[in-house]
Amino acid sequence: MQLTDLTLLELAAKLASGETTSVEATQACLARVAQVDGKVKAFLRLDEHGALAAAEASDARRKQGNPLGPLDGVPVAVKDIFLTEGVETTCASHVLQGFRPPYDATTVRLLKEAGTPILGKLNQDEFAMGSSNESSAYGPCHNPWDVTRTPGGSSGGSAAALAAREVFGTLGTDTGGSIRQPAALTNTVGLKPTYGRVSRYGVIAYASSLDAPGPMARTVGDVAALMQVLARHDPLDSTSAPADVPDYLADLEHGVAGLKLGVPREYFVEGMDPEVEASVREALKAYERLGATLVDVSLPHTKYALATYYLIAPAEASSNLARYDGVRYGLRAREAKGLKDMYGLTRDQGFGPEVKRRIMLGTYALSAGYYDAYYLKAQKVRTLIREDFTKAFTQVDALVTPTSPVPAFKLGEKVNDPLSMYLMDVCTLPCNLAGLPGLSLPCGFTKAGLPIGLQLMGRPFDEAKLLRIARAFEREHDYVRRLAPI
Repeated sequence: MQLTDLTLLELAAKLASGETTSVEATQACLARVAQVDGKVKAFLRLDEHGALAAAEASDARRKQGNPLGPLDGVPVAVKDIFLTEGVETTCASHVLQGFRPPYDATTVRLLKEAGTPILGKLNQDEFAMGSSNESSAYGPCHNPWDVTRTPGGSSGGSAAALAAREVFGTLGTDTGGSIRQPAALTNTVGLKPTYGRVSRYGVIAYASSLDAPGPMARTVGDVAALMQVLARHDPLDSTSAPADVPDYLADLEHGVAGLKLGVPREYFVEGMDPEVEASVREALKAYERLGATLVDVSLPHTKYALATYYLIAPAEASSNLARYDGVRYGLRAREAKGLKDMYGLTRDQGFGPEVKRRIMLGTYALSAGYYDAYYLKAQKVRTLIREDFTKAFTQVDALVTPTSPVPAFKLGEKVNDPLSMYLMDVCTLPCNLAGLPGLSLPCGFTKAGLPIGLQLMGRPFDEAKLLRIARAFEREHDYVRRLAPI
Protein backbone atom coordinates (compact mmCIF):
# COMPACT_ATOMS: atom_id res chain seq x y z
CA MET A 1 0.00 0.00 0.00
CA GLN A 2 1.26 3.45 -0.91
CA LEU A 3 1.16 6.29 1.60
CA THR A 4 -1.48 8.09 -0.47
CA ASP A 5 -3.79 5.04 -0.28
CA LEU A 6 -4.31 5.71 3.44
CA THR A 7 -7.37 7.52 4.71
CA LEU A 8 -7.00 10.82 6.53
CA LEU A 9 -7.36 9.29 9.99
CA GLU A 10 -5.03 6.39 9.09
CA LEU A 11 -2.35 8.89 8.10
CA ALA A 12 -2.98 10.90 11.27
CA ALA A 13 -2.38 7.74 13.32
CA LYS A 14 0.89 7.01 11.50
CA LEU A 15 2.04 10.60 12.05
CA ALA A 16 1.24 10.31 15.75
CA SER A 17 3.13 7.00 16.07
CA GLY A 18 6.16 8.30 14.19
CA GLU A 19 5.82 5.76 11.36
CA THR A 20 5.94 8.60 8.83
CA THR A 21 6.33 12.36 8.73
CA SER A 22 4.27 15.21 7.36
CA VAL A 23 7.02 16.03 4.87
CA GLU A 24 6.96 12.43 3.58
CA ALA A 25 3.16 12.52 3.29
CA THR A 26 3.20 15.89 1.52
CA GLN A 27 5.90 14.76 -0.89
CA ALA A 28 3.91 11.59 -1.59
CA CYS A 29 0.86 13.71 -2.44
CA LEU A 30 2.88 15.98 -4.72
CA ALA A 31 4.36 12.95 -6.46
CA ARG A 32 0.88 11.49 -6.91
CA VAL A 33 -0.36 14.77 -8.38
CA ALA A 34 2.56 14.74 -10.82
CA GLN A 35 1.75 11.13 -11.73
CA VAL A 36 -2.01 11.33 -12.35
CA ASP A 37 -3.27 14.91 -12.48
CA GLY A 38 -2.47 15.26 -16.15
CA LYS A 39 -5.41 12.89 -16.67
CA VAL A 40 -7.63 14.06 -13.81
CA LYS A 41 -7.01 17.85 -13.87
CA ALA A 42 -8.25 18.25 -10.31
CA PHE A 43 -5.73 20.98 -9.42
CA LEU A 44 -5.77 24.46 -10.92
CA ARG A 45 -2.60 25.42 -9.08
CA LEU A 46 -0.21 23.92 -6.54
CA ASP A 47 1.49 25.67 -3.62
CA GLU A 48 4.39 23.27 -3.21
CA HIS A 49 6.55 25.73 -1.28
CA GLY A 50 3.79 26.64 1.17
CA ALA A 51 2.71 23.03 1.68
CA LEU A 52 6.21 21.73 2.32
CA ALA A 53 6.96 24.63 4.68
CA ALA A 54 3.80 23.81 6.67
CA ALA A 55 4.78 20.11 6.70
CA GLU A 56 8.26 20.91 8.00
CA ALA A 57 6.74 23.10 10.72
CA SER A 58 4.41 20.26 11.73
CA ASP A 59 7.27 17.78 11.96
CA ALA A 60 9.25 20.27 14.04
CA ARG A 61 6.33 20.68 16.48
CA ARG A 62 6.00 16.93 16.77
CA LYS A 63 9.74 16.48 17.34
CA GLN A 64 9.67 19.09 20.09
CA GLY A 65 6.89 17.22 21.85
CA ASN A 66 4.37 20.05 21.53
CA PRO A 67 0.70 19.11 21.98
CA LEU A 68 -0.76 18.63 18.51
CA GLY A 69 -4.26 18.45 17.09
CA PRO A 70 -5.35 15.21 15.41
CA LEU A 71 -4.94 16.60 11.87
CA ASP A 72 -1.59 18.29 12.38
CA GLY A 73 0.59 17.42 9.38
CA VAL A 74 -2.16 15.88 7.22
CA PRO A 75 -2.09 17.36 3.68
CA VAL A 76 -5.36 18.78 2.33
CA ALA A 77 -6.46 20.98 -0.58
CA VAL A 78 -9.26 23.51 -1.10
CA LYS A 79 -11.67 24.44 -3.86
CA ASP A 80 -10.63 27.55 -5.77
CA ILE A 81 -13.60 29.43 -4.28
CA PHE A 82 -11.83 29.82 -0.90
CA LEU A 83 -9.59 32.86 -0.47
CA THR A 84 -5.98 31.90 0.23
CA GLU A 85 -3.58 34.63 1.26
CA GLY A 86 -0.99 35.26 -1.44
CA VAL A 87 -2.10 32.28 -3.56
CA GLU A 88 -4.03 33.06 -6.74
CA THR A 89 -7.77 32.52 -6.30
CA THR A 90 -9.89 32.69 -9.45
CA CYS A 91 -13.11 30.73 -8.73
CA ALA A 92 -12.21 29.01 -12.05
CA SER A 93 -13.06 32.25 -13.91
CA HIS A 94 -11.04 34.46 -16.22
CA VAL A 95 -12.59 37.51 -14.57
CA LEU A 96 -10.48 36.89 -11.43
CA GLN A 97 -7.31 35.95 -13.26
CA GLY A 98 -4.25 37.07 -11.28
CA PHE A 99 -6.17 37.85 -8.08
CA ARG A 100 -4.07 37.10 -4.99
CA PRO A 101 -6.14 37.63 -1.84
CA PRO A 102 -4.63 39.62 1.05
CA TYR A 103 -6.20 37.27 3.64
CA ASP A 104 -7.43 33.71 4.18
CA ALA A 105 -11.01 32.54 4.33
CA THR A 106 -11.93 31.58 7.90
CA THR A 107 -12.09 27.91 6.90
CA VAL A 108 -8.59 28.09 5.41
CA ARG A 109 -7.29 29.85 8.52
CA LEU A 110 -8.77 27.13 10.72
CA LEU A 111 -7.09 24.43 8.63
CA LYS A 112 -3.76 26.22 8.91
CA GLU A 113 -4.20 26.61 12.67
CA ALA A 114 -4.88 22.87 12.84
CA GLY A 115 -1.48 22.32 11.20
CA THR A 116 -2.61 20.95 7.85
CA PRO A 117 -0.36 21.62 4.84
CA ILE A 118 -2.54 22.99 2.00
CA LEU A 119 -1.36 21.60 -1.33
CA GLY A 120 -3.22 24.01 -3.58
CA LYS A 121 -6.45 25.08 -5.27
CA LEU A 122 -8.89 22.66 -6.85
CA ASN A 123 -10.86 22.81 -10.09
CA GLN A 124 -14.56 23.70 -10.05
CA ASP A 125 -17.39 25.03 -12.16
CA GLU A 126 -16.95 28.77 -12.76
CA PHE A 127 -18.27 30.63 -9.70
CA ALA A 128 -19.65 27.25 -8.56
CA MET A 129 -22.32 27.37 -11.29
CA GLY A 130 -22.66 23.88 -12.71
CA SER A 131 -23.10 20.19 -12.01
CA SER A 132 -20.25 18.70 -14.05
CA ASN A 133 -17.16 20.92 -13.60
CA GLU A 134 -17.35 21.68 -17.34
CA SER A 135 -17.98 25.41 -16.95
CA SER A 136 -14.48 25.93 -15.49
CA ALA A 137 -12.57 28.53 -17.49
CA TYR A 138 -9.50 26.28 -17.21
CA GLY A 139 -11.05 23.12 -18.62
CA PRO A 140 -13.09 20.28 -17.14
CA CYS A 141 -12.02 17.95 -14.37
CA HIS A 142 -12.17 14.20 -15.10
CA ASN A 143 -13.58 11.38 -12.99
CA PRO A 144 -10.83 8.99 -11.79
CA TRP A 145 -13.26 6.06 -12.15
CA ASP A 146 -13.60 6.81 -15.87
CA VAL A 147 -11.71 9.80 -17.24
CA THR A 148 -14.21 10.21 -20.08
CA ARG A 149 -16.86 11.10 -17.47
CA THR A 150 -17.57 14.02 -15.16
CA PRO A 151 -16.69 13.90 -11.45
CA GLY A 152 -19.75 16.09 -10.83
CA GLY A 153 -19.85 19.70 -9.83
CA SER A 154 -19.35 22.30 -8.82
CA SER A 155 -16.83 20.81 -6.36
CA GLY A 156 -15.63 18.32 -8.97
CA GLY A 157 -11.96 18.96 -8.34
CA SER A 158 -12.40 18.45 -4.59
CA ALA A 159 -14.01 15.05 -5.19
CA ALA A 160 -11.69 13.94 -8.01
CA ALA A 161 -8.54 14.76 -6.03
CA LEU A 162 -9.76 12.44 -3.26
CA ALA A 163 -10.79 9.63 -5.61
CA ALA A 164 -7.43 9.89 -7.40
CA ARG A 165 -5.68 9.71 -4.00
CA GLU A 166 -3.86 12.99 -4.56
CA VAL A 167 -4.74 14.35 -1.13
CA PHE A 168 -6.34 13.17 2.13
CA GLY A 169 -9.11 15.73 2.60
CA THR A 170 -10.62 18.66 0.74
CA LEU A 171 -12.97 21.59 1.15
CA GLY A 172 -15.91 22.15 -1.16
CA THR A 173 -18.99 24.34 -1.22
CA ASP A 174 -22.59 23.27 -1.64
CA THR A 175 -25.20 25.69 -3.02
CA GLY A 176 -27.57 23.14 -4.56
CA GLY A 177 -25.72 19.85 -4.11
CA SER A 178 -22.18 20.77 -5.14
CA ILE A 179 -20.50 18.75 -2.36
CA ARG A 180 -22.89 15.80 -2.26
CA GLN A 181 -23.37 15.17 -5.99
CA PRO A 182 -19.61 14.99 -6.79
CA ALA A 183 -19.11 12.77 -3.74
CA ALA A 184 -21.76 10.40 -5.09
CA LEU A 185 -20.16 10.29 -8.53
CA THR A 186 -16.63 9.56 -7.20
CA ASN A 187 -17.14 7.08 -4.32
CA THR A 188 -16.23 9.66 -1.68
CA VAL A 189 -18.01 11.20 1.31
CA GLY A 190 -19.22 14.79 1.37
CA LEU A 191 -21.04 16.76 4.05
CA LYS A 192 -23.09 19.90 3.45
CA PRO A 193 -23.41 21.42 6.94
CA THR A 194 -26.42 23.30 8.24
CA TYR A 195 -26.48 26.84 6.87
CA GLY A 196 -24.49 28.91 9.36
CA ARG A 197 -22.57 25.99 10.90
CA VAL A 198 -19.36 26.65 8.89
CA SER A 199 -18.23 30.21 8.18
CA ARG A 200 -18.71 31.69 4.70
CA TYR A 201 -16.25 34.52 5.39
CA GLY A 202 -13.70 34.56 2.60
CA VAL A 203 -15.72 32.20 0.41
CA ILE A 204 -16.49 33.81 -2.95
CA ALA A 205 -20.27 34.21 -3.03
CA TYR A 206 -22.59 32.58 -5.54
CA ALA A 207 -25.99 32.60 -3.78
CA SER A 208 -25.52 33.96 -0.28
CA SER A 209 -28.60 32.40 1.33
CA LEU A 210 -27.75 28.95 -0.05
CA ASP A 211 -23.92 28.63 -0.04
CA ALA A 212 -22.54 26.18 2.51
CA PRO A 213 -18.80 25.32 2.80
CA GLY A 214 -18.07 21.79 3.98
CA PRO A 215 -15.62 18.89 4.17
CA MET A 216 -15.03 16.05 1.71
CA ALA A 217 -12.94 12.93 2.30
CA ARG A 218 -12.76 9.21 1.57
CA THR A 219 -14.51 7.99 4.75
CA VAL A 220 -17.17 9.17 7.18
CA GLY A 221 -14.63 9.34 10.03
CA ASP A 222 -12.34 11.54 7.93
CA VAL A 223 -15.22 13.94 7.25
CA ALA A 224 -16.08 14.02 10.96
CA ALA A 225 -12.48 14.89 11.83
CA LEU A 226 -12.43 17.75 9.31
CA MET A 227 -15.81 18.98 10.51
CA GLN A 228 -14.41 19.21 14.03
CA VAL A 229 -11.91 21.77 12.77
CA LEU A 230 -14.34 23.75 10.59
CA ALA A 231 -17.43 24.07 12.81
CA ARG A 232 -16.90 27.36 14.64
CA HIS A 233 -18.91 30.49 15.29
CA ASP A 234 -17.29 33.28 13.29
CA PRO A 235 -18.01 36.92 14.19
CA LEU A 236 -16.73 37.90 10.73
CA ASP A 237 -19.72 36.11 9.14
CA SER A 238 -23.07 37.68 10.05
CA THR A 239 -24.86 34.41 9.19
CA SER A 240 -22.59 32.24 11.34
CA ALA A 241 -24.63 30.51 14.06
CA PRO A 242 -23.40 30.69 17.69
CA ALA A 243 -24.41 27.05 18.21
CA ASP A 244 -22.63 24.54 20.43
CA VAL A 245 -20.29 22.20 18.53
CA PRO A 246 -20.41 18.53 19.55
CA ASP A 247 -17.58 16.02 19.37
CA TYR A 248 -18.31 14.59 15.92
CA LEU A 249 -16.18 11.49 16.45
CA ALA A 250 -17.60 10.63 19.89
CA ASP A 251 -20.90 9.03 18.77
CA LEU A 252 -19.69 7.78 15.40
CA GLU A 253 -19.83 4.08 16.30
CA HIS A 254 -23.17 4.08 18.16
CA GLY A 255 -25.13 2.58 15.27
CA VAL A 256 -28.72 3.10 14.17
CA ALA A 257 -30.66 0.70 16.39
CA GLY A 258 -33.86 2.42 17.48
CA LEU A 259 -33.63 5.28 14.98
CA LYS A 260 -36.42 6.11 12.55
CA LEU A 261 -35.32 6.84 8.99
CA GLY A 262 -37.74 8.54 6.62
CA VAL A 263 -37.98 7.56 2.95
CA PRO A 264 -39.53 10.46 0.98
CA ARG A 265 -41.51 9.04 -1.92
CA GLU A 266 -40.94 12.17 -4.03
CA TYR A 267 -37.18 11.49 -4.28
CA PHE A 268 -37.50 8.36 -6.37
CA VAL A 269 -38.06 10.44 -9.48
CA GLU A 270 -39.16 9.37 -12.93
CA GLY A 271 -36.12 8.79 -15.12
CA MET A 272 -33.88 7.66 -12.26
CA ASP A 273 -31.27 5.16 -13.37
CA PRO A 274 -32.56 1.68 -12.34
CA GLU A 275 -29.16 0.65 -10.96
CA VAL A 276 -29.09 3.76 -8.76
CA GLU A 277 -32.57 3.04 -7.43
CA ALA A 278 -31.71 -0.62 -6.81
CA SER A 279 -28.58 0.29 -4.81
CA VAL A 280 -30.47 2.83 -2.71
CA ARG A 281 -33.29 0.36 -2.04
CA GLU A 282 -30.70 -2.23 -0.97
CA ALA A 283 -29.12 0.33 1.37
CA LEU A 284 -32.53 0.94 2.96
CA LYS A 285 -32.85 -2.81 3.60
CA ALA A 286 -29.38 -2.78 5.15
CA TYR A 287 -30.46 -0.07 7.59
CA GLU A 288 -33.45 -2.22 8.58
CA ARG A 289 -31.11 -5.14 9.27
CA LEU A 290 -29.02 -2.80 11.45
CA GLY A 291 -32.03 -2.02 13.65
CA ALA A 292 -33.45 1.16 12.12
CA THR A 293 -37.14 1.57 11.35
CA LEU A 294 -38.06 2.84 7.88
CA VAL A 295 -40.95 5.30 7.70
CA ASP A 296 -42.66 6.33 4.48
CA VAL A 297 -42.91 10.15 4.43
CA SER A 298 -44.03 12.79 1.97
CA LEU A 299 -42.44 16.13 1.10
CA PRO A 300 -45.19 17.37 -1.23
CA HIS A 301 -43.58 20.65 -2.30
CA THR A 302 -40.42 18.88 -3.54
CA LYS A 303 -41.78 19.07 -7.09
CA TYR A 304 -41.41 22.86 -6.96
CA ALA A 305 -37.86 22.84 -5.58
CA LEU A 306 -36.01 22.90 -8.90
CA ALA A 307 -37.96 25.89 -10.22
CA THR A 308 -37.68 27.66 -6.86
CA TYR A 309 -33.93 27.15 -6.71
CA TYR A 310 -33.35 28.39 -10.26
CA LEU A 311 -35.13 31.64 -9.44
CA ILE A 312 -33.50 32.32 -6.06
CA ALA A 313 -29.93 31.25 -6.85
CA PRO A 314 -29.52 33.23 -10.12
CA ALA A 315 -31.20 36.27 -8.52
CA GLU A 316 -28.65 36.29 -5.70
CA ALA A 317 -25.84 35.56 -8.16
CA SER A 318 -26.77 38.52 -10.36
CA SER A 319 -26.34 40.77 -7.33
CA ASN A 320 -23.19 39.11 -5.98
CA LEU A 321 -21.39 39.09 -9.34
CA ALA A 322 -22.02 42.78 -10.01
CA ARG A 323 -18.76 43.50 -8.15
CA TYR A 324 -16.64 42.02 -10.95
CA ASP A 325 -16.33 45.08 -13.17
CA GLY A 326 -12.60 45.49 -13.86
CA VAL A 327 -12.17 48.32 -11.36
CA ARG A 328 -10.79 46.72 -8.20
CA TYR A 329 -9.33 43.29 -8.94
CA GLY A 330 -8.95 40.62 -11.56
CA LEU A 331 -9.35 41.11 -15.29
CA ARG A 332 -9.65 44.57 -16.89
CA ALA A 333 -10.45 45.07 -20.58
CA ARG A 334 -7.59 47.32 -21.71
CA GLU A 335 -9.08 48.14 -25.10
CA ALA A 336 -12.12 49.87 -23.55
CA LYS A 337 -12.75 53.47 -24.62
CA GLY A 338 -14.47 54.59 -21.42
CA LEU A 339 -15.73 53.45 -18.03
CA LYS A 340 -19.04 52.00 -19.21
CA ASP A 341 -17.29 50.29 -22.11
CA MET A 342 -14.75 48.81 -19.67
CA TYR A 343 -17.51 47.37 -17.49
CA GLY A 344 -19.18 45.71 -20.45
CA LEU A 345 -16.05 44.38 -22.14
CA THR A 346 -14.53 43.11 -18.87
CA ARG A 347 -17.64 41.15 -17.97
CA ASP A 348 -18.07 39.88 -21.52
CA GLN A 349 -14.47 38.64 -21.69
CA GLY A 350 -14.27 37.45 -18.08
CA PHE A 351 -17.46 35.46 -17.60
CA GLY A 352 -18.23 32.16 -19.31
CA PRO A 353 -21.57 31.19 -20.91
CA GLU A 354 -23.13 29.53 -17.84
CA VAL A 355 -22.32 32.47 -15.56
CA LYS A 356 -23.77 34.91 -18.10
CA ARG A 357 -26.88 32.76 -18.40
CA ARG A 358 -27.50 32.80 -14.65
CA ILE A 359 -26.79 36.52 -14.31
CA MET A 360 -29.35 37.21 -17.02
CA LEU A 361 -31.94 34.89 -15.44
CA GLY A 362 -31.42 36.47 -12.03
CA THR A 363 -31.53 40.03 -13.31
CA TYR A 364 -34.78 39.29 -15.11
CA ALA A 365 -36.34 37.72 -11.99
CA LEU A 366 -35.43 40.80 -9.93
CA SER A 367 -36.50 43.38 -12.51
CA ALA A 368 -39.42 45.78 -12.01
CA GLY A 369 -42.68 44.09 -12.85
CA TYR A 370 -41.32 40.56 -12.35
CA TYR A 371 -39.98 40.64 -8.79
CA ASP A 372 -43.34 39.78 -7.17
CA ALA A 373 -44.27 37.25 -9.84
CA TYR A 374 -41.02 35.31 -9.69
CA TYR A 375 -38.51 36.02 -6.91
CA LEU A 376 -41.00 36.82 -4.14
CA LYS A 377 -43.18 33.83 -5.04
CA ALA A 378 -40.12 31.59 -5.07
CA GLN A 379 -39.26 32.70 -1.54
CA LYS A 380 -42.78 31.82 -0.40
CA VAL A 381 -42.48 28.35 -1.92
CA ARG A 382 -39.09 28.00 -0.23
CA THR A 383 -40.87 28.45 3.10
CA LEU A 384 -43.34 25.70 2.20
CA ILE A 385 -40.45 23.37 1.31
CA ARG A 386 -38.82 24.00 4.67
CA GLU A 387 -42.14 23.39 6.44
CA ASP A 388 -42.36 20.00 4.70
CA PHE A 389 -39.02 19.03 6.22
CA THR A 390 -39.99 20.36 9.65
CA LYS A 391 -43.14 18.22 9.61
CA ALA A 392 -41.22 15.12 8.46
CA PHE A 393 -38.70 15.50 11.28
CA THR A 394 -41.47 15.23 13.85
CA GLN A 395 -41.77 11.61 12.71
CA VAL A 396 -38.19 10.57 11.90
CA ASP A 397 -34.57 11.15 12.93
CA ALA A 398 -33.24 11.56 9.39
CA LEU A 399 -34.22 11.16 5.74
CA VAL A 400 -32.61 8.71 3.30
CA THR A 401 -32.69 9.30 -0.48
CA PRO A 402 -30.57 8.91 -3.60
CA THR A 403 -27.94 11.63 -4.00
CA SER A 404 -27.86 11.77 -7.79
CA PRO A 405 -30.54 10.26 -10.05
CA VAL A 406 -27.82 8.95 -12.39
CA PRO A 407 -24.19 7.84 -12.12
CA ALA A 408 -21.38 9.87 -13.68
CA PHE A 409 -22.28 10.89 -17.22
CA LYS A 410 -19.97 11.49 -20.17
CA LEU A 411 -18.17 14.81 -20.44
CA GLY A 412 -19.92 16.86 -23.12
CA GLU A 413 -23.12 14.82 -22.84
CA LYS A 414 -25.22 17.58 -21.23
CA VAL A 415 -23.14 20.70 -21.77
CA ASN A 416 -25.43 22.03 -24.51
CA ASP A 417 -28.63 21.19 -22.62
CA PRO A 418 -28.77 23.45 -19.52
CA LEU A 419 -32.15 22.14 -18.32
CA SER A 420 -30.94 18.54 -18.41
CA MET A 421 -27.85 19.63 -16.46
CA TYR A 422 -29.98 21.44 -13.87
CA LEU A 423 -31.98 18.24 -13.29
CA MET A 424 -28.82 16.59 -11.92
CA ASP A 425 -29.41 18.47 -8.65
CA VAL A 426 -33.06 17.47 -8.26
CA CYS A 427 -32.38 15.28 -5.20
CA THR A 428 -29.95 17.63 -3.45
CA LEU A 429 -31.14 21.22 -3.79
CA PRO A 430 -34.24 21.04 -1.49
CA CYS A 431 -31.78 20.56 1.39
CA ASN A 432 -30.15 23.92 0.56
CA LEU A 433 -33.47 25.72 0.23
CA ALA A 434 -34.32 24.52 3.75
CA GLY A 435 -30.84 25.22 5.17
CA LEU A 436 -30.50 21.65 6.46
CA PRO A 437 -27.45 19.37 6.78
CA GLY A 438 -27.00 16.73 4.08
CA LEU A 439 -24.43 14.00 3.56
CA SER A 440 -23.57 11.69 0.67
CA LEU A 441 -21.76 8.39 1.12
CA PRO A 442 -20.97 5.48 -1.22
CA CYS A 443 -23.66 2.80 -1.44
CA GLY A 444 -22.69 0.72 -4.47
CA PHE A 445 -21.52 0.54 -8.06
CA THR A 446 -23.16 0.09 -11.42
CA LYS A 447 -22.32 -2.92 -13.58
CA ALA A 448 -19.97 -0.61 -15.48
CA GLY A 449 -18.09 0.13 -12.26
CA LEU A 450 -19.40 3.65 -11.66
CA PRO A 451 -20.04 4.79 -8.06
CA ILE A 452 -23.52 5.34 -6.62
CA GLY A 453 -24.24 7.65 -3.69
CA LEU A 454 -26.73 7.59 -0.81
CA GLN A 455 -27.98 10.86 0.67
CA LEU A 456 -28.87 11.50 4.32
CA MET A 457 -30.62 14.69 5.47
CA GLY A 458 -31.16 15.73 9.08
CA ARG A 459 -32.51 18.34 11.44
CA PRO A 460 -30.69 21.69 11.68
CA PHE A 461 -27.28 21.36 13.39
CA ASP A 462 -27.68 17.58 13.69
CA GLU A 463 -24.59 16.73 11.62
CA ALA A 464 -23.36 14.38 14.36
CA LYS A 465 -26.39 12.11 13.90
CA LEU A 466 -25.99 12.08 10.12
CA LEU A 467 -22.34 11.06 10.53
CA ARG A 468 -23.36 8.31 12.96
CA ILE A 469 -26.03 6.99 10.55
CA ALA A 470 -23.58 7.12 7.65
CA ARG A 471 -20.89 5.32 9.62
CA ALA A 472 -23.28 2.47 10.53
CA PHE A 473 -23.74 1.72 6.83
CA GLU A 474 -20.09 2.28 5.95
CA ARG A 475 -18.94 -0.12 8.66
CA GLU A 476 -20.93 -2.96 7.08
CA HIS A 477 -19.77 -2.35 3.49
CA ASP A 478 -16.40 -2.08 1.80
CA TYR A 479 -17.29 0.48 -0.88
CA VAL A 480 -14.94 3.14 0.47
CA ARG A 481 -12.07 0.64 0.30
CA ARG A 482 -12.44 0.25 -3.45
CA LEU A 483 -9.88 2.45 -5.22
CA ALA A 484 -10.37 4.19 -8.52
CA PRO A 485 -8.42 2.49 -11.35
CA ILE A 486 -6.09 5.36 -12.15
